[in-house]
Amino acid sequence: MLIVAGLGNPGTKYANNRHNIGFMAADEIVRRHSSFGPWQKKFNAEIAEGRIGGEKVLVIKPQTFMNNSGQAVGEALRFYKLGPDSLIVLYDELDLPPGKLRIKTGGGSGGHNGIKSIDAHCGKDYRRVRIGIGHPGAKERVHAHVLGDFAKADRGWIDRLLTEIADNAELLVKGDDSGFMNRIALAMGETDMATARKKPAPAKPAGAKKQSHVRQARQHAPEVKPTGPMADMLNKLFGKKD
Repeated sequence: MLIVAGLGNPGTKYANNRHNIGFMAADEIVRRHSSFGPWQKKFNAEIAEGRIGGEKVLVIKPQTFMNNSGQAVGEALRFYKLGPDSLIVLYDELDLPPGKLRIKTGGGSGGHNGIKSIDAHCGKDYRRVRIGIGHPGAKERVHAHVLGDFAKADRGWIDRLLTEIADNAELLVKGDDSGFMNRIALAMGETDMATARKKPAPAKPAGAKKQSHVRQARQHAPEVKPTGPMADMLNKLFGKKD
């Protein structure tokens, strides 16, 4: 069994915040996989149970507010007698551009209070799906940025990203992190580095194109015969040829 935790803040006030993209991803996974039952309240969280790729999965959205996310997630892990290696956390990442996604196991919190809380309650060796929301550019603007709503212009890439996360969740559940990230990257328009390294076609000589055009012009140019006084003069000089 795996637990997939989406992080965010509960309540309609925060529903469209950048900080809530983890909740959004969790909602989309449950919505697009018909095996999941309705959301229920347990562990001071909203939970939904189902199967992805034959694996039993519990999707959880802590209702403790972001700073105490670890309380609900830790309670769920203990109830099912699972370790951090059975936990996947979906959350917003300032240090990734909007629409980019990366996965890592363990590591630091990067200043994310939800991750700090989960580290404290569950340990650090769980898989972290970092969903880029971009950085506002100045430290003093971070708070307003993460707790601000996505703009209407963002809906296109957000909807596409959430759909791809949900549709490729089986790869995530099976532990194929590289395959999952690659699918997302391709869907979001990122360049596959393997194809980007193809050798460029050899350049043609500088004058080749020009010479070709001249040759074509000569081949297709109509034959022009002199007439009138010019023709009479040429006939006298060189003799008329039948």
